[in-house]
Amino acid sequence: MLRTEVLTNLFESAHIEVEVPYRLNQKNWEPFYKPFAKVRKRVESDFSQFTDQFNIMRNYAKQHVGFFTRIISKVSAFTVSQYLNLIYNRPIGKIKYALA
Repeated sequence: MLRTEVLTNLFESAHIEVEVPYRLNQKNWEPFYKPFAKVRKRVESDFSQFTDQFNIMRNYAKQHVGFFTRIISKVSAFTVSQYLNLIYNRPIGKIKYALA
C-alpha cells in the first residue's frame, strides 16, 4: 500500500489523522510545532534505548505468551529505571546509570 492509502484508510476506519512533518528539502516545508518535536525526540530515543540496552530485537520466545511476557518485562524495567532517575533528580533518559 502507498503511504497516502494507509493514511486515508486510518482516517476512514478509525478517524485517526496522522501528521508527518516535511523535511527541510521538501517544497511545502514549514516549522514543526515545538512540543510535538520534543515528544518525537523522546519517543525515538526510548526506542533506541530499547534496541540497544534491552536487546528488544533479539528474542528467543517460542510462543506468543512468552514473547509478550518478555516485552512487558523489558518495558517495565525501562519504566522503573526512568522512575528511579526521576526520584533521584537525574536525567530521565540515562537509564544505564539508574542504579549507580
